[in-house]
Amino acid sequence: MPLFCDVALSVPLDQLFTYTVNGVVPVVGARVLVPFAGQRLMGVVVRVHEDAPGEAIEFKPVQQVMDEVALLPDELMKLAHWIAHYYVAPLGEVLRGMLPLGAEVKRQFVYRIAEAGRRVLYEGAAKGSSRRSKLTAEEQNREYAVLNYLESGEAGKAGALRSATGANKALLDGMVRKKWLEREALAEERDARRLEKIAALVPEVPLPKLNENQLAVMAELAAVGGRMRVRDLRSASALSAVPESTLGTLVKRGLVAIEAVAEVFHLGGVGAGGGFGGGKLHAHEHALNEAQMEALGTIASAMTKGGFRPHLLYGVTGSGKTTVYFAAMQRALEAGKSALLLVPEIGLTPAMVGQMVAAFGSEVALLHSQLTPDERAEQWHRIRRGEARVVVGTRSAVFAPMVNLGLILVDEEHDSSYKQEETPRYHGRDVAVMRAKLNDAVVVLGSATPSLESWSNAEKGRYARVEMLTRVMDRPLPKVALVDMRAEFQAVGKEEIFSRRLVEEVQATIDRGEQAIVLLNRRGYSFVVMCRSCGEKIECENCAISMTYHKHVTTGDGIAQPGEKLECHYCGYKRNVPKTCPKCESEHLYYMGAGSQQGEERLQEIFPGARIGRMDRDTVRGRSDMERLLTRLHAGEINLLVGTQMIAKGHDIHGVTLVGVVGADFALGLPDFRAAERVFQLLTQVSGRAGRGELPGKVLVQTYHPDHYAVKFAAEHDYPGFVAKEMQYRRWMHYPPYAVLANVVIQSEKLEEATAWAAALGRWFQAARLEKIRVLGPAAAPIVRLKRIYRFHFVLKAEQRQILQGVLRGMLGFAEAQGIPRRGLMIDVDAVHLM
Repeated sequence: MPLFCDVALSVPLDQLFTYTVNGVVPVVGARVLVPFAGQRLMGVVVRVHEDAPGEAIEFKPVQQVMDEVALLPDELMKLAHWIAHYYVAPLGEVLRGMLPLGAEVKRQFVYRIAEAGRRVLYEGAAKGSSRRSKLTAEEQNREYAVLNYLESGEAGKAGALRSATGANKALLDGMVRKKWLEREALAEERDARRLEKIAALVPEVPLPKLNENQLAVMAELAAVGGRMRVRDLRSASALSAVPESTLGTLVKRGLVAIEAVAEVFHLGGVGAGGGFGGGKLHAHEHALNEAQMEALGTIASAMTKGGFRPHLLYGVTGSGKTTVYFAAMQRALEAGKSALLLVPEIGLTPAMVGQMVAAFGSEVALLHSQLTPDERAEQWHRIRRGEARVVVGTRSAVFAPMVNLGLILVDEEHDSSYKQEETPRYHGRDVAVMRAKLNDAVVVLGSATPSLESWSNAEKGRYARVEMLTRVMDRPLPKVALVDMRAEFQAVGKEEIFSRRLVEEVQATIDRGEQAIVLLNRRGYSFVVMCRSCGEKIECENCAISMTYHKHVTTGDGIAQPGEKLECHYCGYKRNVPKTCPKCESEHLYYMGAGSQQGEERLQEIFPGARIGRMDRDTVRGRSDMERLLTRLHAGEINLLVGTQMIAKGHDIHGVTLVGVVGADFALGLPDFRAAERVFQLLTQVSGRAGRGELPGKVLVQTYHPDHYAVKFAAEHDYPGFVAKEMQYRRWMHYPPYAVLANVVIQSEKLEEATAWAAALGRWFQAARLEKIRVLGPAAAPIVRLKRIYRFHFVLKAEQRQILQGVLRGMLGFAEAQGIPRRGLMIDVDAVHLM
């Protein structure tokens, strides 16, 4: 019988932890609860064995086995090991990201009195309380109340302590810091099923004498067939004057029963109820044209032959890639396989889910971060049981426990949102390709602007390239015109958000009864508050970045007013606009730069009769917000939409004939080798929102860089031309796809610690005399302080991936030997952002 199991825990350590088996033998891929560093943590079993690691070591036992069978099948466990190796990430943190089942584990803190706390308690009883503390007398009395409550030595839950003594979290945290208390984190299994209460009339029960309120409740239930949700019953208008206790009385008298039933999950989605309005068809209802038939034929043939077959579907905007996706998924289902569709943003799921429900009904499941923990767990288990064979979701949906996976589709595969920005820093697109390989499945990467890495793989024959070079029904691509904002400034004598030509075109579009979109790719009202006297910018106290102004009141003159709010978009810190400059005390503080909020306000002034909407992360905070906005847009209730890059991705609104682009080329000045690629992709994608219906489209791009090759090629819809030009620079500078790259960030809350660690690693890189690898740095990161963390970085470029991974693991070994903690090193393999 196995005696030990190796468990991967979600901690920043590159190792497994061995525990003794305590009764029930867990299986590989099952969850267990184990003790770790004074806590009780959930982990995943990765090995069960009889090999004692050492006779002198005392092992702790597994406290609870949560699953009788493996939650993660063999292919997902293999995928987890591959991610940990490829991205140089702790296996436990990889597995944590693969299991969205946090709702099934309840975490809570318990407190025990420590020896120092016991001494304080006894001294206080003998000598009285010390009044030299910074705490108030009332807070000191609460501290003693906590110590008295725990004096027996038994552990007390945080909630019980708060109820019994009035101590809040801050007070308890302070007592832990003073070592008066010991705190322990506990984890225990929790029932995450979503249940709702149903009130039901008990049949064939003689009615006793009832009062007026009780009769009203009985009548309301009888009117709806005898069953009704309790929350609906209590909110019924006919029962507004009836006390809530009346229902409880009827239950006690045996006239009404309360049942707990599974709550229905509403997938939602734009057009899920049957069409988008205006006669627009769902994707699966379209007849395929010749180009779509050829693309589908290639994908279907690959599925028939079987085996791992990656494809790059390069199709211009409006070519009907979504219709091909749906037809391919239908072929997969007919073959007894399941299909997974990844989208880059939660904002794209409402439209996609609505069409999927129309095509595949109850076989559809949804996975993304805006579901509640209970909803995510419910959807995950539906997929694992095989009840949902079609899954749509964002990046993390790549780990969905699909049964008999046959097809993976990655929409907008170029999008940087597929890259995880916290450990494990995997790329959803590349993980999708590897998962398809492990399942002998077909994977399709679709985009009008493929990433240069994917294009290079197709050029080398690693991916089969499928092209769709014309729009459906031979509709023309929109005509793109550039507006030189340097000349515009000379002509009008001041800087305006919108050029005269854009204003004229928007007015003409609205007058014709059509819709227009304006891209202004910055959130907020103004992204800088600057002192006109000394040039000082108001920065976040936690981050080395300018704070963004979000307007609440109208000032009219552009002068910053005291009391208005500034917000950091990196850490969320908020503050008022100061009365004077923090540096020189001048009162001349001004707003600089325009965000989408200011763009909306200015458009309302210019077009008072327009029906204006805004799409950014301030107006779209939940999945229902996006559904409502898109529904209004499809219905024509909005005829002028302004927003950030959220409006550029995948939306198919047939009434849009004009797109205006404002300030998208500012990214060309960022310290990032992908800047030109990002600008080209954004311009091309947002241009593709115009002219997708029967009427032709037009695009106006306001730019200060009309001669830049990224802007010019985007205006000409020339993706191959842009690729040829950009590839030259990548080859000369040894950047991907001509090299493999990693960004190593050294981080600490203490500046001197971060600089010392960076210097030590720099000396190690220098002394190692590395071959076939270039190390740039150490240098201050472009954002040198983020969330109170100081940051320095190295950029590593290698010719071969094995060399890069070997150097990174050697660096980790040196760091461990030098006492540099693992949390102080952030390794980003195939980094998408270097900020």
